[in-house]
Amino acid sequence: MGYCIYCGKKHNVGFVATRLMGTDGVSLEADKWADVFEKEGFNCFFFAGELDSPPERSFLVKEAHFQHPEIKKIYRKCFGARVRKRSTTQKIHIFKKLLKDHLYEFIKKFNIDLLVPENALTIPLNIPLGIALTEVISETGMPAIAHHHDFFWERQHFMTNAVWEYLNMAFPPHLPSIRHVVINSSADNQLSLRTGISADIIPNVMDFENPPPPVDDYASDVRKSLGIEDDELLILQPTRVVKRKGIEHAIELVKRLGMKAKLVISHASGDEGHDYEKRIRKYSKMMDVKTIFVSNIINERRGFLKDGRKVYTLEDIYPHADLVTYPSNIEGFGNAFLEAIYFHKPIVVNTYSIYEMDIKPKGFSVIEIKGYVSDKAIRQTRKVLTNPVYRENMATSNYELAQRFYSYSVLHEKLKVIITDCLGCIFEREHSLSSRTKIVSSLKV
Repeated sequence: MGYCIYCGKKHNVGFVATRLMGTDGVSLEADKWADVFEKEGFNCFFFAGELDSPPERSFLVKEAHFQHPEIKKIYRKCFGARVRKRSTTQKIHIFKKLLKDHLYEFIKKFNIDLLVPENALTIPLNIPLGIALTEVISETGMPAIAHHHDFFWERQHFMTNAVWEYLNMAFPPHLPSIRHVVINSSADNQLSLRTGISADIIPNVMDFENPPPPVDDYASDVRKSLGIEDDELLILQPTRVVKRKGIEHAIELVKRLGMKAKLVISHASGDEGHDYEKRIRKYSKMMDVKTIFVSNIINERRGFLKDGRKVYTLEDIYPHADLVTYPSNIEGFGNAFLEAIYFHKPIVVNTYSIYEMDIKPKGFSVIEIKGYVSDKAIRQTRKVLTNPVYRENMATSNYELAQRFYSYSVLHEKLKVIITDCLGCIFEREHSLSSRTKIVSSLKV
């Protein structure tokens, strides 16, 4: 389909984000979308401040990253305050111009026909990039599919700010050539209420048509590498160590189970500071729960550390887990939920709003906690861990449901409709530009 149904030309799509690398939700879902575009015949190219795509398809701009020192300074000046200095405004526009020039260069270099902003027009971690992207789309009329993962109004710390005019302008922008895609029904409702923008809902997905392969030789020693004894449970918390993940609940759960176990936390603190991680380490000691932080040996690719230790992927760890804990208070969707289901693992879920609204009604069988660890949750967890037949039936049922609602085929069908619509927009734009050129040429004659 990448060959236009109107003109027969093969089209190029440009993904734009602050970062397209690693195992964060945005990067993972962007990879899945790119796979769909490639299967539909498009060429995919990537613009970001950090990239792991092939060099010949990449356009790296360090200032696009939300962790760039100057971008971080802008961020700190704009949030947590109600008034900004004129110098901050000037800096925003300096970096906006720089990023805008790079975006035009990206479009020209790779002959981009369709833009896919991945959260860059959603959460204002890089304000200049959002403004630059909005202006480029407005000035070119280029079709775009804005993929929104988490809006600024979903995070309390964004609500006190000195940049309301920029947030209203670009996060997200209301432009006729942009199709908006959100990952849950709540985001769809709020987007419509707050901005008047209508959106399509495409949930996060996994490749449920192809079950995970058996554990290979490389990953066969995961439990030993993590220091998990043969008679010990491996309870996996597959998230970053940030406050909204509610990791205290996982620690309490492990404590109250009264079973020999270690809690393994897969990711580091990330971009939200390290105070919460310090709190979790202290809480683990206070509760006498053996908690292992293993972000140093988990990466998106296998390898070795300088001291010779193996580096595993998260996919290497999942098969060895006896239980997955996911006690988040807030999630845009819940990639870790799908990952646990994919690897046939029982999961403990705090009933965050998107789970309640979008996922639970599908009929998944999980261990629920409702803001605190209840006696019922402890009893159910013990049953799951000690009854193999019950556990296997739960995992099989969950997998079948996920295959129906959250598989690649679901993404493919939903995105295919939007792509078809965008091909028409591309044709109309090219036809309009061609007609305009002919008119200008005739006037010159």
